Amino acid sequence: MMALDNLLETAQALIFDCDGTLLATPDLYAGAWQAAFASAGQDMAAGWYHERAGMSEHVLLDEFEEERRVVLDRESVVLAMRSAVLQRIDAVREISAVAGIARRYEGQKPMAVASGGPREIVTASLESAGLIPLFHTVVTMDDVANAKPAPDLFLEAANRLGAAPADCLVFEDSHQGIQAAHNAGMRVIDVNALIAGEAVTF
Repeated sequence: MMALDNLLETAQALIFDCDGTLLATPDLYAGAWQAAFASAGQDMAAGWYHERAGMSEHVLLDEFEEERRVVLDRESVVLAMRSAVLQRIDAVREISAVAGIARRYEGQKPMAVASGGPREIVTASLESAGLIPLFHTVVTMDDVANAKPAPDLFLEAANRLGAAPADCLVFEDSHQGIQAAHNAGMRVIDVNALIAGEAVTF
């Protein structure tokens, strides 16, 4: 197995997920979804969201509607959720174990963010945390046809960076994100071990 430092040195390009990887946003999103569902007369436990953190908006809504056997005004729910996030955007903090890697390789390797979130929120979150200057490009759900675990986001990021998928190293925290990286033919680091301070090998 290869240690993280070896993977970093051999990678030609680095691609980072945003929420739960670069930024500690799951609690923020959980509260925002709770408020959004409440505005539609529905309740949602924070734990329900945390089990699905990292899902794109409409994938999450698919599961909610299927489980509850309801049909929601999706546009209104999504707008309410995004508004709730943006109202608290100043509370967003970086995950230093991961953001530190991006800082370490700034100017040395091409780097991208590939997030299943909407551009409006992803960009605002990265700007609020002061991370946006580190990256050559930011790819969001607004730029591709299919959400994770489809490989679209990562393949678009690699294309923008001018790197072959096999030469990219992805940092991800969610099951669907890790699967998306595998589907793109990329090496991937599960950052949960990194955040916990454990040794990371591939």
